[in-house]
Amino acid sequence: EDFKRSPSEFSGGFQVRLNLAKALASDPDLLLLDEPTNYLDITSIRWIERFLLKWPHEVMLITHNRSFMDKLATHIIGINRKKLRKIAGNTEKYYEQIAQEEEIYEKTRLKDERRQKEITQFITRFRAKARLANMVQSRIKTLAKTEKQEKLEKIKTLDFSFRYHPCSAKQTLHTKNLSFSYDSSRKIIKKFDITINAGDRVCVVGKNGKGKTTLLKLLAGELDPQKGQVSYNPNVVKGFFEQTNVKTLVDTRTVEEEILYADSHVDRQLARNVCGAMMFGGDDALKRISVLSGGEKSRVMLGKVLVTPVNLLLLDEPTNHLDMESSDALLAAIDNFDGTVVMVTHNEMFLHALAQRLIVFQEGSTLVFDGSYQRFLEEIGWENENEGNGRKNSGEKKLHSKLNKKEFRRRRSEINSERGKAVKPIKQHIVQIENNIDLHEKKLNKLNETMLDASQQQDGTKIAQLSRSIHSCKMTIDRLFNELEEVTAKLDTQMAVFDKKLKQLDSG
Repeated sequence: EDFKRSPSEFSGGFQVRLNLAKALASDPDLLLLDEPTNYLDITSIRWIERFLLKWPHEVMLITHNRSFMDKLATHIIGINRKKLRKIAGNTEKYYEQIAQEEEIYEKTRLKDERRQKEITQFITRFRAKARLANMVQSRIKTLAKTEKQEKLEKIKTLDFSFRYHPCSAKQTLHTKNLSFSYDSSRKIIKKFDITINAGDRVCVVGKNGKGKTTLLKLLAGELDPQKGQVSYNPNVVKGFFEQTNVKTLVDTRTVEEEILYADSHVDRQLARNVCGAMMFGGDDALKRISVLSGGEKSRVMLGKVLVTPVNLLLLDEPTNHLDMESSDALLAAIDNFDGTVVMVTHNEMFLHALAQRLIVFQEGSTLVFDGSYQRFLEEIGWENENEGNGRKNSGEKKLHSKLNKKEFRRRRSEINSERGKAVKPIKQHIVQIENNIDLHEKKLNKLNETMLDASQQQDGTKIAQLSRSIHSCKMTIDRLFNELEEVTAKLDTQMAVFDKKLKQLDSG
């Protein structure tokens, strides 16, 4: 029936999907995708991953979904400190490379700063000495040519932790015969039972429109069950985050005021700290809600959950509107939270990292799976992931899995072994260069100290000799840094080759 409807009749999310389908079907030489996973459920995201892995042409995509990017990308182009950087490999390689380059930059900056200070001291000390006039003038010229390197400022990202309300209870909540529907002709949730214990990490997964958010609202007390019940331990304090909750924000309030009003025990300093953690520093905390974007409003809602001590977190798609670094910070905050977490998410990185149990909406039913997301994929998996051939029965699936697992592990082991042999000498070379740089920097420091002594003794011959040695040492250090950059790039290229082989193995 949907094929007969006008595109204008569909929601914004479905219109995005329609445009994505048109792009995929056009068979271009270069496919440009801007946040293609927005508005998609987990099975749709997995389908696009499989489609793009087999795509024979070039793909360039923008995404904040790290697991999606890592499965597809051979190279990462990032904007760091207002500059574009292209690095072979996945996001982990990208951030490692950036961190390494910034460490090298900072070491070089400090070294140059020390050198400039020493030159300035030499000029000040010997400016009036006629016999050292040429050396003084030479250093003045050197100082004038030297470009000052600014200290790198810390890049702002979300940095926070959830406040925990102590709770000694073993059981957090229990549902019995829980049922709900918006339409009497179709039950979204039917006779659903689950017991969630203290410290559990429960992730709710499934296709869009199947009842995930509805279940979370029932657990949060935002909706009343039509049948059955939800029972909480008396000591449970809930924190609920849901995208549509941004409608509860008051347009005339500031960000700081919304955080202040979240809990009666919040003072202005704590509110300011949380504003800063949510990237509303300084005057940004005084912005009115009415001028904020959708993503900024979501951060305010997250801040209101943060400021309230809770022991049960109920989170509905908390990574929406968050960039990659902010998602990493959220993942760490959830992982470090001492209480219980129930979370709806389509983000497979979060599922692999956090899920101890799953509530799965699939094939018209609601399944509680006691185990990790990886175990779910291996033992049950998502419906209709067999390239349109229909689902195999469980016996065939298990047999097929057993027959392939041994071969899969053997091939993966071979690739890892090949990678180890290929990159080991490169890594050893990098360590050798780094040790050599450290050795020459220590040597340079000693030469500079000796130069100061010679300067104080006004020993012109020794000063000239030391100047040549210092220059030679600096040239060696510069050469070593250039060599380190080249060898590191070689390592990244090699790692990218083997990462691609592993991706192809995983997708095949």
